[in-house]
Amino acid sequence: MTAATLSLVDSVYAALRQRLQLSEIGLGDRLVDTEVAAEYGTSRMPAREALLRLVAEGFLVGSTRGFIVPDLSREDVADLFELRRQLEPRAAAAAARDLTPEAKAALDGAMAVIREAHEVSDSAAMVRANLDFRNAWTGCLTNRRLAIAISGHMDCFQAIRLQTFDDFATRRGYVAALGRLHEALVARDSLAAGDRMTLFLFTAEAAYLTALDEMQREAAEQTRSAGRHRSGSRKTRQ
Repeated sequence: MTAATLSLVDSVYAALRQRLQLSEIGLGDRLVDTEVAAEYGTSRMPAREALLRLVAEGFLVGSTRGFIVPDLSREDVADLFELRRQLEPRAAAAAARDLTPEAKAALDGAMAVIREAHEVSDSAAMVRANLDFRNAWTGCLTNRRLAIAISGHMDCFQAIRLQTFDDFATRRGYVAALGRLHEALVARDSLAAGDRMTLFLFTAEAAYLTALDEMQREAAEQTRSAGRHRSGSRKTRQ
């Protein structure tokens, strides 16, 4: 593969990864290499290589007609949050210790947007600001492998993140927990940052499981409705 092709792969990969992070690609969306190539003005090979890289990192899975976001089960969500609780509290403590003035300003700005977006029920703005918040504190980590691992595990949830922000009460609890974490980080209180990250992760896990249950309930209802429709059609023909 030539240097020019590798550059195209990196470009398409970065664009798709950002769309995944912003929840612009969700469950049910299908990515086809030829369509991705046309969208980004490349040949099919760089587009396919970018998609396969996302598959290798666990953000997409192959299907019979392209690539889709993995459909997480309750067990998947629980396992991923257990893993995050092993990494993120200590990472948050380290970030609080090493917080820079620039990172503090970024955290303050992101938290302000998150609170405002919560009040006006702007889920898309919350997703964007949530990503800015994450990037601000993980950017303070001196262990870049740890920062990359944390970001990767967070991104596994992006396809259902919008659904976690649909319910006002769930969203309110999420914002409150994130606000307490924000206070500890900007105070550079490592002990509190670690503890509050743990509490935030339990709150976030509950929000994701609630959203997942609701999505599965809606899918089951759609299946039952389709079945009743087919049954009614057969009776009409008879």
